[in-house]
Amino acid sequence: MPFVTVEDGTRINYALAGRRDGEPLLLIHGLGADTRGWVMQRRALASRFRLVMVDNRGVGRSDHPEGPYDLSVMATDALAALDHAGHGSAHVMGASMGGIIAQIIGVLHPERVRSLTLACTAAHHYSWRRELPMEWADLAESRGMREFALRNLEWMVGPRPLQRLWPATAVLGPLAFNVPVSSFVAQIQAILGGDDGLRDELVHVTAPTLVVVGSQDVLTTEGDSEEIADLIPDSELAVVRGGAHLFMVEQYGAFNTAVTGFLDRVTSDRVHTRV
Repeated sequence: MPFVTVEDGTRINYALAGRRDGEPLLLIHGLGADTRGWVMQRRALASRFRLVMVDNRGVGRSDHPEGPYDLSVMATDALAALDHAGHGSAHVMGASMGGIIAQIIGVLHPERVRSLTLACTAAHHYSWRRELPMEWADLAESRGMREFALRNLEWMVGPRPLQRLWPATAVLGPLAFNVPVSSFVAQIQAILGGDDGLRDELVHVTAPTLVVVGSQDVLTTEGDSEEIADLIPDSELAVVRGGAHLFMVEQYGAFNTAVTGFLDRVTSDRVHTRV
């Protein structure tokens, strides 16, 4: 897997998949997740796109520098990976924390974004959403990452039969067993240090945008996605019924259908515009 060294000396890992001649699609995952978390999207999208899947700093094969981290710096990390892969612009998809990073890219670097897909994410914090990650950090530091993952299944996937939970291991397995506590806490600090003023800047996003959320997501709710979709001018909202926070792996069929339909429309419009 290739690496790119960014300005502060951190090495950022990314994985490539899909058609070499396909339009590039940059994928940015959420808190504690690495490129393996896109396994269900890789299957659906690799036949059409050139996938550039980034390990955020602190997870996967990327370096684990001391925290706290900063979401704007993590946005720059993702764009450095895109540059290193040889692409000046791309469709950008982010989930959860990765969705916030994707929003930052859409606001600060519009020329790099062909389209945005924002999954299970939010544009600002409520007081409880600040308190919960602090509780997660305390739990991880006192009991370890495995205990954190086990205790917080309800936030991630909700009450599900066992057969419905196995795809979520693509995210929860690496989170529980491979992410250093210090990196996990540093990413939480990045989320909590994010600028709530981002919400006011979303009106300036120019890229066509899909905002997609699970109807049973209690962490980043349907209301959060409705707010983002209302703020971004050229946007549409898709709600996956029955999906919780990790619906892109738990309800991957419905998620992938929404994403591929949106990207098909966007790429078709781009072709017609060029003609």
